[in-house]
Amino acid sequence: MVNLKLLLVTFWRHIMKEINKYFQIVFYLLFALTAQAESKILSMGKPDAKITIKVFSSLTCPHCANFHNAVFNNLKKDYIDKGLVRFEHHPFPLDLAALNAEIVVRCQTDNNKKFELLEEIYNKQKFWAVGSDINKINGLIKQIGVNFSLTEEKMNECLKDNSAQDDILNQRIEAQKKYKIESTPTILVNGKKYTSEINYKAFKKIIDKNL
Repeated sequence: MVNLKLLLVTFWRHIMKEINKYFQIVFYLLFALTAQAESKILSMGKPDAKITIKVFSSLTCPHCANFHNAVFNNLKKDYIDKGLVRFEHHPFPLDLAALNAEIVVRCQTDNNKKFELLEEIYNKQKFWAVGSDINKINGLIKQIGVNFSLTEEKMNECLKDNSAQDDILNQRIEAQKKYKIESTPTILVNGKKYTSEINYKAFKKIIDKNL
């Protein structure tokens, strides 16, 4: 005679085992998608830092270059390297030249070199972000990129990558919707928005208030 109770217990265990496998698969896929999305953001600092600074900027924007050059290195030394701040660079290109410069920065795979290249792109903004001939501008951008372990062939490949262009432009659209960004640079410190150009002394006061 069949033991109905034992049969039900066995069946229930089998069902729970399958449900557990299903949730493991779903969790893995969600984790992978989240990690993929986060990996596209150029960031530095501990993910769980008390303060997250998001900077939305266009690489052809002089105010963005001024902010980055005046603030980033001090911010890295005083806060990022100490695990107090996570810094995120979010692309908000205002023109094709800025878009292509972002693509070349992404072309570098080493995170530290990406930031070094980003800094040099800002430092030499007056050198490359001139005129309206996009082919000439791309050539000037690539002259900077070759000093950061990027070959011209690799940069050309990156510049032809439609998915990279789409991703950057989609990030801009989403940022505009979510944060109502109207100008660059726009800086978010733990979600609070600052749009005026800020020197490091003033910016330091903002950070210290949030620690």
